Amino acid sequence: MNQLNPDMPKPATGPEVIKRHLRQIDGSPGVYRMLDAESRVLYVGKAKNLKARVSSYARLSGHSPRIRRMICETASMMFLTTRTETEALLLEQNLIKQLKPKFNVLLRDDKSFPNIMFTADHDFPRIAKHRGRKAPGGQYFGPFASAGAVNRVLTQLQKVFLLRNCSDAMFDSRSRPCLLYQIKRCSGPCVGLVSEEEYAESVRDAARFLQGKTTKVQENLAHQMEEAAEAMEFERAAALRDRIKALTMVQSVQGVNPKSTPEADVIALHTAGGQACVQVFFIRAGQNWGNRDYYPKVSGEEDPAEVMEAFVGQFYENREAPSLLLVSHGLEDTALMEKALGEKAGRKVRIGVPQKGEKAELVAFALRNARESLTRRMSEGAAQAKLLEGLAEAFGLPETPRRIEVYDNSHIMGADAVGAFVVVGPDGYEKGQYRKFNIKGDGITAGDDFGMMTEVLTRRFTRLLKEDPDREGQGWPDLLLIDGGAGQVSAVAKVLREMGVDDVPVVGVAKGVDRDAGKEVFHVPGRPSFALRRQDPVLYFVQRMRDEAHRFAIGTHRAKRSKGFMANPLDDVPGVGQGRKSALLRHFGSAKAVSRANLKDLQAVPGISKSLAQKIYDHFQAG
Repeated sequence: MNQLNPDMPKPATGPEVIKRHLRQIDGSPGVYRMLDAESRVLYVGKAKNLKARVSSYARLSGHSPRIRRMICETASMMFLTTRTETEALLLEQNLIKQLKPKFNVLLRDDKSFPNIMFTADHDFPRIAKHRGRKAPGGQYFGPFASAGAVNRVLTQLQKVFLLRNCSDAMFDSRSRPCLLYQIKRCSGPCVGLVSEEEYAESVRDAARFLQGKTTKVQENLAHQMEEAAEAMEFERAAALRDRIKALTMVQSVQGVNPKSTPEADVIALHTAGGQACVQVFFIRAGQNWGNRDYYPKVSGEEDPAEVMEAFVGQFYENREAPSLLLVSHGLEDTALMEKALGEKAGRKVRIGVPQKGEKAELVAFALRNARESLTRRMSEGAAQAKLLEGLAEAFGLPETPRRIEVYDNSHIMGADAVGAFVVVGPDGYEKGQYRKFNIKGDGITAGDDFGMMTEVLTRRFTRLLKEDPDREGQGWPDLLLIDGGAGQVSAVAKVLREMGVDDVPVVGVAKGVDRDAGKEVFHVPGRPSFALRRQDPVLYFVQRMRDEAHRFAIGTHRAKRSKGFMANPLDDVPGVGQGRKSALLRHFGSAKAVSRANLKDLQAVPGISKSLAQKIYDHFQAG
């Protein structure tokens, strides 16, 4: 590398390099990658005609400052040809998400969205929140913008349709109805308080509701209520009346519910101050199923059409688009994106920029949300930048930190010990960067906080040195905050010294007198301990960071401890998965009874073969 070998000639970069690559390509559609002198990907682009597109980069004139900088840094190029421009577009978005090039518009915080699921493998289907891959046979409705949006709708559905949300194991083990039945959130199918036919009708009504067919659902409930009243089943009629009232209330509080747009994603872009916010609203079954804001990485020099096209392409790279996208700004090539999304979805997808009517109002509403969200973010960012500058001044750092890692441990008398760190930067808490460590404890005695911190930091920096020894990425911290006093700081400093890392500042945060907030004492290697004045905003900032690390570590510890409590002896039996475990528990009532069962009784369990029964029997006899 040139950094390590200053006498080596620097590789050529710029338009002349790009010109040489023109001899390698023709007019085929495809994807090109521009790389710098260290072979890092600078930019990924697609082209209907590779030769024509790449030739435009063989000169510096006619480009924005951002593209000129990119051309000047280009030392080599890579090409992939495709059969069609649509394939090139899909490949381009896939590579952008994988490689995260410096000069592309990048979508960040791209998490999966939750759905509502009706299970298909039970006589009384369960309604639940679902993320990830969809299993065959189940019914799925979504996406919803957040877990909160799903939970609200699930609560509404339970109130109106009295559907169960318990696990199959819980369902099978009930001998009397649970609390949800008592508060009128479930019809009690686990103990036979509703017939299979009645429950199936409720499931169908709930599905119709999620499909936007609320009028038909209300008519059906009203018809059932009249029938019950005529048959003098007044208690059932009153229950149906309450369900109709609940359904009416649900419809009245759902907020923005378009009348002429049954299904669409509404996408609005607002840019200001070199930043961008994209607001996405999910309209399904004529109902607003929530919204989420995104802040793609931009330089501030991009045209809105470029940002919108990059966002749409990356957003739907791993999810299915609805039949209609309503956008605030047109794309660079709307027809091509419609074709690409349609091919992925297996049906027609339309992208529109509405100018009037209800659809235009939906986009304007989303645009207002995008503008307000970006204003709040920029305001918070300015305050965060000021706090980071104050932190650098308070701790005598050489420069303002852009990545702070805050470490904490959690355990009970050494049991279920975990270590964790949270990450704080200019944009606040970067939750996708949080990490946790199960303490392996080799040579560590119970409750040895110094030993635990040593193990966590050793594992953390061993990985950093292996993955990024030249510190070219964004993963290296500018400051380590340790929840602890001089002992913990000394242990951390020793780890860093032994690893040859001598330029990452370490600060310990000790509770101080009476362990009161506001009396914290700070420990820095080579300096006397010190405190900050009680009203100092930097002190509050450090307290919040320490509390976030403590919250994350405690949560990780509790999850580990709960997992230990929930451990089942059947989990350790080879060949016994979740289905067979459930069958054994249903048959015998408990894992303890399974462990005491004889071979003949084990063979009598449905789904347990003779050979597996022998394995189960031998496993517990050996124990």
